[in-house]
Amino acid sequence: MLQLWGGTCYLCVSIGARDMHLPAVQYALSGAVHIAYQVMGKGSLDLVLVPGFISNLETQWEDSGFAHLLFRLAAFSRLIMFDKRGTGLSDRVSETALPSLEQRMDDVRAVMDAVGSRRAALLGASEGGPMAMLFAATYPKRTRALILYGAYANFHRWVQSPADLARFIADAERDWGSGKALKAFAPGMCANERFSAWWARWERLGASPGAAIALARMNAHIDLRDIVPSIRVPALVLHRTGDVRINIEAGRYLARHIPKAKFVELSGTDHLMWVGDTDRIVDEIEEFLTGTHPQPQPETERMLATVLVVEIVDPDRHAMRLGDSAWNELLRHLAAIAEREVERARGSRIGAPGPDGAVCATFDGPGRAIRAAIAIRDAALGVLGISVRAGLHTGEIVRSAEGEGTSAGVVFHLAARIALCAPPGEVLVSRTVSDLVSGAGLRFRKRPVGLALEGPGEAELSLLVAEGEAPPVSVSPGAASVAMETLSARERQVLRLIAAGRTNRAIARELALSEHTVKRHVANLLTKLGLPTRAAAAALAGRIGFA
Repeated sequence: MLQLWGGTCYLCVSIGARDMHLPAVQYALSGAVHIAYQVMGKGSLDLVLVPGFISNLETQWEDSGFAHLLFRLAAFSRLIMFDKRGTGLSDRVSETALPSLEQRMDDVRAVMDAVGSRRAALLGASEGGPMAMLFAATYPKRTRALILYGAYANFHRWVQSPADLARFIADAERDWGSGKALKAFAPGMCANERFSAWWARWERLGASPGAAIALARMNAHIDLRDIVPSIRVPALVLHRTGDVRINIEAGRYLARHIPKAKFVELSGTDHLMWVGDTDRIVDEIEEFLTGTHPQPQPETERMLATVLVVEIVDPDRHAMRLGDSAWNELLRHLAAIAEREVERARGSRIGAPGPDGAVCATFDGPGRAIRAAIAIRDAALGVLGISVRAGLHTGEIVRSAEGEGTSAGVVFHLAARIALCAPPGEVLVSRTVSDLVSGAGLRFRKRPVGLALEGPGEAELSLLVAEGEAPPVSVSPGAASVAMETLSARERQVLRLIAAGRTNRAIARELALSEHTVKRHVANLLTKLGLPTRAAAAALAGRIGFA
């Protein structure tokens, strides 16, 4: 669930029967540079994930595929993750004085020291591979094993020629942060709008344009061909045959020149480890490090769901006023109210309430989610005398086949941000939610200020206040017949389809119109008929025999 402390969102993710809080971001000093890191998992071995070109310890959890990769790795290890200097949450460095590969490698040692890891396996992905190789050759006593995924020993030979690098830098100067670079890393995901928007955010929060260009120039100097034969730790090399960024020959070279390295050639063209057959990659890593074949993972399914986040307004003031005992009793009662209303609306609560009383739940019906939020708000005020606020958004989630767990996703973050925008006592929903319940008899009031978005395309998500059930409307058949005469032929078509239970999207497909045009027709016919909702229009059409 999303827990809100001090205005910051922390995501608790339920995987199978386990609830896990995302690890806190901490900092290690590498010389004078602060390196951000996270640690999770309780496995018997330490595994350091050395990231590729760019990274961001917080943004990575917003993609369900990335979150799945990390949870899989943490299932059999103590997983240690960090942002390289100049990227993500770590200190920026001078773009005119590029760090050497040796300095960057030393960041691995600094993080291991900070978490008390004397010996660890290193997983070097992409541009993280050279760092991991140099560390393994330099500190063999601290390296349990070396795993390389999509890695290389020489940049210009297997990644980009000088001419290709110049084009990449020119493109970065013009387009960095727009997500256009995705085709060079995961072409199979370019048609996925959600992933493309996340990737653009990943670029912006991973590195600035200048930093990305500086990193590319630094990577161009990498040549470890003389170092590779001196690696004396157990090594596993993984590479996809059609890797769009790094030629398969790079992996074959490493496997030939690292003594006794095991080579696994995988199918696929996407370069990113968390895209495609990620489970196959993790299975190979787990078996290599533990000597046992991983247990079959519960199947997961993607689905559309409405996420509700409810939080107490000004919890610190209430806690200080009531004292520990009374405050804990209030939280217990609020949790019981939330559980009752969520179950009544056929929803699923995610995790336990946070220490500030924050509640998160998912629903397969947005109308039921809104009604549950209103019921929780009213009971909290009427029974407990406290004000709460709520935010709702609809989007894709990933649930285990048993229905017990829900992974990370942008929808959770947006629901929490919407809740933070809500004034005390308000239930605030995104336009996505309100559109899905059009005709369900609910009233909304639009807010003049929406939620700013950082992805490409739409700059703002419209927000509406859910005001409850719309009052029933009674229109006499005679008055209705007169009003019907004011409708255009197209509006009559739309009304017939509304009465047949069609959504705006379905009407748009059937009439070969855009959804925006359909919404305009619906708004016009409701105004002409003097009706508040689609449901009222459908009922009227049925009463006068128009449907």
